Amino acid sequence: MAKRVCPWWLGYLLASPVRRVLHDPAKILALYIHEGMTVLEPGPGMGFFTLELARRVGPSGRVVAVDVQAKMIGGLKRRLARKGLLERVDARVTPGDSMGLRDLAGKVDFALAFAVVHEMPAMDPFFIEVAEALRPGASFLLVEPAGHVSAIEFEEEVRAAHHAGLSLSDRPSIRRSRAALFKK
Repeated sequence: MAKRVCPWWLGYLLASPVRRVLHDPAKILALYIHEGMTVLEPGPGMGFFTLELARRVGPSGRVVAVDVQAKMIGGLKRRLARKGLLERVDARVTPGDSMGLRDLAGKVDFALAFAVVHEMPAMDPFFIEVAEALRPGASFLLVEPAGHVSAIEFEEEVRAAHHAGLSLSDRPSIRRSRAALFKK
């Protein structure tokens, strides 16, 4: 699997509204997110999914978006501010060796990792951190691009999530992607 982080400048392309033709955040997230939730989004880039997450959690909810690239978080914050959603999102720059989520232990209702895990230098610590942040009964949606991640590689990710204490509950269909929904 590739262990290279998407360049920050590509974040502008990935946040483009044209991308909705392939992945409509409203449709993908509709089943999972409701007002008042605490949501974790590792690797948000410039916020293609983050803006919809922030809309759906409402003023009483919170989205924690973590990325290793300060320029991605800067772009995300600017987009959130333009949409009036900045106060709903805790956008954090994290070191490469951890997401720094100790303050969220057992508090997250839903986590979304969309086209992120294949960029991780090691997936096991990532899944452990996600599992620790999730409260009992919470959900985690893992989605990888089928063009970058083979079926065998994706199954390795599914096994790593399982070893971190997450149970596979569904295989949602998302265009040109491999997806798995887990419960804690």
